[in-house]
Formats: sequence, structure tokens, C-alpha cells
Amino acid sequence: MLELTALNSLALLGFGAAIGLLGSALGVGGGIFMVPFLVLVFDLPIHQAVAASLAAIVATSSAVAAVNVERGLANIRLGIALEVTTALGSVAGALLANRLSGPAVQFLFGLTLLPVSVLMFLKGRRALRQPPAAAGERAAKSSSFDSAFYDPAAGGRTNYAVRNVAPASGISFFAGSLSGLLGIGGGVVQVPVMNLLCGVPMKAAAATSNFIIGVSAAASAFVYFRRGLMPLELTGVIVTGVLLGSFLGIYVLYKARSEKLQLIFSALTLLVGLKMLFGVL
Repeated sequence: MLELTALNSLALLGFGAAIGLLGSALGVGGGIFMVPFLVLVFDLPIHQAVAASLAAIVATSSAVAAVNVERGLANIRLGIALEVTTALGSVAGALLANRLSGPAVQFLFGLTLLPVSVLMFLKGRRALRQPPAAAGERAAKSSSFDSAFYDPAAGGRTNYAVRNVAPASGISFFAGSLSGLLGIGGGVVQVPVMNLLCGVPMKAAAATSNFIIGVSAAASAFVYFRRGLMPLELTGVIVTGVLLGSFLGIYVLYKARSEKLQLIFSALTLLVGLKMLFGVL
């Protein structure tokens, strides 16, 4: 068990704040950085790292969901529709994780990050080629899932139509499974699915993802806690940092073009994925 000192507690607090900022700004929970950090830097067993990451994802979601709903960024109807299958997949992933060895989970984690990093890079680069104002040019409402929000970066109100909800719900089960198995929150799947498959703008997709991933993470975190895999002291420190960073991430999401952060995020994701893979090969 890792012994917490003043120095490593400060490191965990600062890292948690950075994770909270990225997680709330991009809707991915931050677990894709947190799990490798705890495993590679603090030598924490992979299952305990996943458990701590899930608790931090719950904290991120709890901190930002209400604000995003109040500002109209989160699509509540769509979030609830995807949340059910996500939570079911999360419990299934958590149960499966206990049957796999630490190196196997670490390998799956690194393997998952590689295509995710490429997808995020391509999507972010394509979005940056469009002027910010183009984000406001969306289709009029045509279903109960359609919504709108005010985007300061676009300089106006963005209306958007939501499509392909049924297949997105099926993919959400897979996203939840990744959350329970790898502790990454499922946002790395939910955000691209909502953005590319459902036609939801990036900011709304990130906000809605934050709304969804807290429920799925809580479902699987409970499984880890019941099995005694939750490192309580370490989790308490890193969750505190995550909460502090999450509030700053809300501001970044609302004011900035998140596509720019997405490009940086994709590069870091690729590096982390390669590091995790090389750690078990």
C-alpha cells in the first residue's frame, strides 16, 4: 500500500487538479491520464488505480453537471437515454475486471488509447479549419432530443438536431464497459459517439458526457469498493484536487474552443497509451 507523505500528497493534489480541468473541459473524466499516472509513477496496482480513478470521475461529474445543465450545454434528454446502457455496461466491466490480471488490464488500457488519440486528433484538426461562427449554423429542431445553447466562442446561439440515438445507446454499453474495466469514465467513447454519430456539437457533447459518466462510474466504483480495492486515503487526496480543477474546467469549456485542447489532449493520450503498452510488453 502506498504511504502518503506531504510531498506525494501535494503531487496527487496538483495532478488531480489538472485532471479535473481536462476532464470537465473535454467530457472524458480524465481517467485515461489518472490510471497510468497512479500505476507508473506511484506503482499502484492497476485495479486500485482504476478504483481511485472511478471515484475521481464521480467527483468531476458531480462538480460540473449542475453548472452545465444550468447553462444549457448538457442535453438532458439525450444524456438520460444513453445513461441507462452506459451504467449497465459499467457494472459488467467492473465484474469482468476482477477476472483479469493487472498486466492484462494495463495492456487493454494502452491498446484502447491508440485509436482514441487518432480519432480525437483528426476531429479536432477538422473542426479548427472551420471558423468559430460556423458552429451556430445547425439544423432546426426535429425531435425531442434536439437542443440549443449559447456559445461565446461562436458568438451566438447554436441549434442542433440529434440523430442515431438507438445505435448510440448500443455503443454506450461498450463505453460503460470501458469505464468499469479500465477506469476511464467512458467519455473517450461517449464524446466521439455524440459528436460524430449523433451530430452533437463538441461543447454540448463534452457537457453531456460529464452528465453521463458520473452515474456509470459510481455504479462500477461501488463494485470495486465492496471488494476492498479502493485506496481510501489516496482517493480522498486526488478527489480534492479533481474538484478544484473541475471548476476551472467549466470556465474553459464555456469560453474556449475545446478543439484546441483536444489536439493537445490527443497527443498526450497517444504518449500515455504507448507507455502503458511498453510497460507490459
